[in-house]
Amino acid sequence: MHTLAQLQSGELKHANHVKIAEDLTVFPTELYTLADSLEVLDLSNNQLVTLPDDFSRLHKLKIFFASNNLFEYLPEVLSLCPNLEMIGFKANQIATIAENALPKKTRWLILTDNKLTRLPESMGELSRLQKLMLAGNQLQTLPKSMTQCENLQLVRLSANQLTCLPDWLLYLPKLSWLAFSGNPLCNLGKTATLNTAQSSLPKVSLKDYVLGELLGQGASGLIYKATMLDSALPDNTFNSEVAVKLFKGEVTSDGYPQDELNACITAGFHPNLVSIMAEVDGLNEQNVSQKGLVMNLIPNHFFNLGQPPTLESCTRDHFDSQLSLSLTHLVQILLKVTDALQHLHEKQLCHGDLYAHNILIDHDASVLLSDFGAASHFGHLAQHQQTALQVIEQRALGHLLEDLLTVCNDTYNAPRVVKALRKIHLQLVNSNSQREPKLTLSELKSQLLAGWKAWSYCNLW
Repeated sequence: MHTLAQLQSGELKHANHVKIAEDLTVFPTELYTLADSLEVLDLSNNQLVTLPDDFSRLHKLKIFFASNNLFEYLPEVLSLCPNLEMIGFKANQIATIAENALPKKTRWLILTDNKLTRLPESMGELSRLQKLMLAGNQLQTLPKSMTQCENLQLVRLSANQLTCLPDWLLYLPKLSWLAFSGNPLCNLGKTATLNTAQSSLPKVSLKDYVLGELLGQGASGLIYKATMLDSALPDNTFNSEVAVKLFKGEVTSDGYPQDELNACITAGFHPNLVSIMAEVDGLNEQNVSQKGLVMNLIPNHFFNLGQPPTLESCTRDHFDSQLSLSLTHLVQILLKVTDALQHLHEKQLCHGDLYAHNILIDHDASVLLSDFGAASHFGHLAQHQQTALQVIEQRALGHLLEDLLTVCNDTYNAPRVVKALRKIHLQLVNSNSQREPKLTLSELKSQLLAGWKAWSYCNLW
């Protein structure tokens, strides 16, 4: 974090990354002194309502964040910034976007939690667009011109006013991560499965737990280690130490917390999913309504398989430099993730965020798939759309396989194994959503199991 005083004194001379949050009401024009170096500018958490007409003087700017400000429209001057690729205006009051207000180089656009009712037709001209975050608006439709956005890979549409999912969106050739819960189109499918699961899940009060250390946090909430008081759950076989996830805010980058809770309930039990024990429903210490989940405490020897995408990688995870997987563990991880994904699809639920950073593993290749913030029910949709959504998730699975091969330590010892895995990767990512997938999840598991046995017999492992 930097200060306005540092900027004004010249202390930030030649800086390429500046972040200032001081309740600014006026754009600090001293930033122009950094025009030949500044590439990343973060003016989030201020009180800005507009940008100056000559904002494009920051000609090297690639990334601009202005979240948690007071913008009511997207500044059209952004379109004049020659190198701007990533734009973030989360949690403003933006109701309109003028035609051609966005630069043609846009790759990553964040407009979560605003007041948009429509998008401009010029969205279709953003041929480089890969990541589009639109949860928490009032969109009723999407411009059909976006059929031209063939590089779109991740789209967040939850918590809007969409009454249908357009087929063209589901058929985009690279779409791999999609969230659409919390729209009127989802109200058609309040399934019996959800009602049954909900009735069987205990509801507990947050006052029944003592919260301990913060274990982690994501877009939708904070996860704490907690101790259960006096057997808060009716089944006394539960361990008194648990994990409690408390949802934050009314809307997140993925959608409504209630939809995440419902997805967790619907998912039910699977050995490769984080187990849900109870629903938190009551008041917190400030007597404010608090939603959350009580989960089994994950053993300390588990760790995140990957790390979230960087500003540079956009839609793809990155990995710890120390991570190294054997082919044996790679296949075991892929098998278990595939089995968990098949379980979710049988529950008519898509995960929406199938990434390595949402997968927990240990050194024996045990697997737990987590984070249902982007999950969506699809059982009420037409069959061709259900098929398309499952193909989209298989594409994400293909990307996961490709990413894991980059951290595999013995590919050179088993070229036939690697060749087979790369063939599977291509089958998963190149499926055409308008037809049946080239490879079903059952077929994928069969291929992996058969290949595993053959490779083991040939001492390739």
